[in-house]
Amino acid sequence: MTLRSLLTRAIPLTLALALTACGFHLRSALVLPPDLGPVRVVSVDRYSPLAESLAQALTRAGAEPATERTTDATVLDLMGEQWGDRPISLDELGRAQEYSLRYAVTFELRRPDGSAIVPRQTIELARDYVSNPVQAIGTEGEREILQGEMRREMVASVLRRLDAVARHATEAAAAAPTEVTPPPTSDTTTP
Repeated sequence: MTLRSLLTRAIPLTLALALTACGFHLRSALVLPPDLGPVRVVSVDRYSPLAESLAQALTRAGAEPATERTTDATVLDLMGEQWGDRPISLDELGRAQEYSLRYAVTFELRRPDGSAIVPRQTIELARDYVSNPVQAIGTEGEREILQGEMRREMVASVLRRLDAVARHATEAAAAAPTEVTPPPTSDTTTP
């Protein structure tokens, strides 16, 4: 066996061992609640890019999209979507050089009867970016790219919350003891 053939066999094995040693494992497929039914994504902003992205992601995950004729639809309600900038560093003249971009979304997932599958909760993301106060060319473009990335990350975060609730419900149903009803007994007494 040559050194070259030994290396070509050893390198993949070494990489596989390194990945398993660091705790890396593939993420399992997204699990949606089993009684989800058709889903409608509703937002306070009628033209919300987040609502559109969430609707597409839910469809890709196997959820049935609700049509306008659907009366009994599960509702993913995006109750609030807020963006904000906060300066986090200043230059010697007191001008902001670095900002923290914040994105918060409040949502709730409800069954057609109005009961909550996922109770109202807020997810907040934050990313830092540099803004040169002297040369502002490109800063707005960088901010727009960052907003798009944060929006994609928010979609993934909301879907992970739905997945966590579905997995918890599945585990709870599997762990619940099945109730066995004893057969009826005859209660006869002899005199």
